[in-house]
Amino acid sequence: LLARERRLLESLIARERPDVICSTFPVYAFMLERLALEQRLAVPHFNIVTDSISINSLWWRAACTGWFVPNTDSAEVLLRAGVERDRVHVCGFPTPAFIAENAGLAPPDLPSAPGGSGGAGRPRILYIINSGTRQADETARLLLAEPDWEITCAVGRDEPLRRHLQQIAARRAAPARILGWTDQIPRLLMTHHLVVTKAGGATTQEAIAALCPMIVNQIVPGQEEGNYELLRRHGAGALATTPDAVLGACRRAFASGGAVWREWRAALAPLSRPFAARDIASRVLAQIAPGTHGAPQSATGSRAAVNGSVATDDSAARSVRPGLDEVRRSAAAP
Repeated sequence: LLARERRLLESLIARERPDVICSTFPVYAFMLERLALEQRLAVPHFNIVTDSISINSLWWRAACTGWFVPNTDSAEVLLRAGVERDRVHVCGFPTPAFIAENAGLAPPDLPSAPGGSGGAGRPRILYIINSGTRQADETARLLLAEPDWEITCAVGRDEPLRRHLQQIAARRAAPARILGWTDQIPRLLMTHHLVVTKAGGATTQEAIAALCPMIVNQIVPGQEEGNYELLRRHGAGALATTPDAVLGACRRAFASGGAVWREWRAALAPLSRPFAARDIASRVLAQIAPGTHGAPQSATGSRAAVNGSVATDDSAARSVRPGLDEVRRSAAAP
């Protein structure tokens, strides 16, 4: 299983000669486990789990030195699966360094009560439109019709939609920006009061790190269910799956001087870990110091690590076969 991909991975490891391997895709753990079984790998390997709560079991079914998870809710999932507590590290989700390096960046203060000053205190809403987002045109139209909000729409590479929304925005008195593809999402999240978008993994975690509450307008079954559940458990956003519901959720957030919005933003603070990438790197470096790192371990009990080698029955590896097409397509030919 995955023989070609393992050869490519082994070649990369031989060329780079790493002291430790960290991966953000669970299938790599199965390939690394087999290389260890064959005495072709002897460095520690850490999984950086990118799911929250609805975590695929592939993340823990292969042997690993340790797991880094984005939050305590996700740590509990691994612990219930049998992963040893001292191998699970809650460090957050690695997000762009911009967020950590610009901690003072924030949206303008909202008026503390109805009838307060406008201008710089206008609510700012960022609407991120992903490919396949349902009712994007209607949602954007309703948001742009609100005269007292500043609206930014990021439409990606949908050029017809961008031109259409620009025509609508041109008729507004309040500021509005219609963006195509942009690499400025971290800055936009930090300078807007709310983001309306689907519950994608990276976007959700970047919004949390940036302290930007989310109005989730679409959930793809699987990983995205856990992302929204994280927000729901901690009272840090809302689910609104129709254009009218999105508008209603935004209005509720900003009513009474933004009372609900302030609650959401405060609820994000304990979840926000903008220095996650640095913290993960620091912990990895500490654990690979001589004599401090543990041998690979998995939650299934079907593997035992001895002096860097791993014994396995291959049953977990066989179970990943249906989900490996993407890995095979992306593997470069030798």
